[in-house]
Amino acid sequence: MPESYDGEVWRQPAGETVFAPFPHDSEMIGPREHTWMINLRVADIDAMVDQLRDAGETVEVDPERYPNGRFAELRDPEGNGIQLWQPMTPE
Repeated sequence: MPESYDGEVWRQPAGETVFAPFPHDSEMIGPREHTWMINLRVADIDAMVDQLRDAGETVEVDPERYPNGRFAELRDPEGNGIQLWQPMTPE
């Protein structure tokens, strides 16, 4: 966020932005009282997980490496899901 109206705004580097609805009873979203989840693309999932854990957050890292990348999950203070995604880098 810019510090003034004249400041430069943050711009997303080129990459995927996806809005994907899930069924209301999706296990991925969690308990029924939580109706949404956000997925954030990160450059270094291990560094981000370390920072969050150092700040006292509980983060679960999925040990599997998927064709589209690596994932980790945590919850916001209200219990809504937050998923971190590090896309696979082309080799």
